[in-house]
Amino acid sequence: MAIKLHDSLTRETRELRPAQPDGVFRFYNCGPTVYAAAHIGNFRTFVVNDLLRRLLELEFGADKIKHVRNLTDVDDKTIRRSREEGRPLADVTRQWTEKFHADCAALNCLSPHVEPAATTHIPEQIDMISILEKKGHAYRTEDGSVYFKVSSDPDYGSLSRVKERELKQAAPSNKPQTHDADEKEDGSDFALWKGHKPDDGDVFWPSPWGQGRPGWHIECSAMSKKHLGDTIDLHTGGVDLLFPHHENEIAQSECCNGTTFAHHWYHSEHLLVDGKKMSKSLGNLYTLDDLKAKGFSPAALRYALLAGHPRKQLNFTLDSLHAAEKALGTLRKYYTSIKQRAGTAIPVNESSMFALVYLSLLEDLNSPAALGELFSEIHEWAPEKVFPEQAALIVHRLDKILFALGLDLTEPVTPKADIPADIAALAEKRWAAKQSKDFAAADTLRKDLTAAGWTMLDRKDGYSLEPAKK
Repeated sequence: MAIKLHDSLTRETRELRPAQPDGVFRFYNCGPTVYAAAHIGNFRTFVVNDLLRRLLELEFGADKIKHVRNLTDVDDKTIRRSREEGRPLADVTRQWTEKFHADCAALNCLSPHVEPAATTHIPEQIDMISILEKKGHAYRTEDGSVYFKVSSDPDYGSLSRVKERELKQAAPSNKPQTHDADEKEDGSDFALWKGHKPDDGDVFWPSPWGQGRPGWHIECSAMSKKHLGDTIDLHTGGVDLLFPHHENEIAQSECCNGTTFAHHWYHSEHLLVDGKKMSKSLGNLYTLDDLKAKGFSPAALRYALLAGHPRKQLNFTLDSLHAAEKALGTLRKYYTSIKQRAGTAIPVNESSMFALVYLSLLEDLNSPAALGELFSEIHEWAPEKVFPEQAALIVHRLDKILFALGLDLTEPVTPKADIPADIAALAEKRWAAKQSKDFAAADTLRKDLTAAGWTMLDRKDGYSLEPAKK
């Protein structure tokens, strides 16, 4: 068996394998910018990467995987938050790094083997920029900034297939090349180093080009190089990072190191909420804390995020969390019963038992197909239908599948928020009005619930009540 994964660069599904003689699979994925709590769209990417990490461990062995995930702790957003709150940058980023780690733990995501931060790798970034400048791939401007010269890389755009006109390249000019404060030679060039500006406050480092800070893209190239080497086996991230971030990573890494940066690229798709892009203005941007406040467990969120194919847009709804809680309840009940039924011996036959579940995961991380197969199998192999030896084999295989999915069936179910008796009565009255097609009364009662601070969500088989999102 082998993990087959879509490659964003070649547009083909290819087998994952370590390239280095030591057999270690080197894996890098872009981490969070630590200036606020990560939202569930961010966590879709991290959960998908965790699924991949777990499969890699099962296939190659835990000691043969090296997983690096960075922390972006200096950029425009982190500096702005520091300035707005009147706190040192390090205090702000430490707070949100700790929050990110707590949320990852709640979602049962494995920690990366190395988690480098941009601010602790400034020398490595300066070294790469210096090499790029010496090789003619970068130039400095009068404000102390340094830019990557996109036109110096003939392969630029291979990942994203970006067209030349989309690079916004300026027409050639007969004027001599001068560099004013914010002037670039070409609109498509991107910052490797940013000269210090008043808005940066005390956030700066010395460099050959004067005081300043690194651009966003260079940090991943420098940290990947330091911790994984010039060439890695796999680079992953959300599809929103494909261009320009990952495109720029390839350009600066390969122009600096003179070799292939990554053998394989994988991108997960966007998460929609109620069919729309997440935004604060629409009130549909959720963090894990928001969902826990509504009474949902982190395990339910993880399950819901795995219920759609990672390379397809997933429409998240609160109903999907209700469905996830119900599914987890079914799995918990089955797992408990089959363990009670299991004997001590594990036979070597019954090779097809639960096999399609795991094979679905190996085939391009097809988690929805795996979950569908899982429920088909537990129906087929009901505890009362199997011998103790068969039950022992089922437990053995279920443990492997549950590890891959990251589903901990021992996690207690989070109790739903307490619903006051008058609110419950109001909801029942509205539901009865809707069932009798008295829609005017139902609308009035919904408004009464909203005014009382509750949201009523209708489903085909009933309704649910949640405290209104503040």
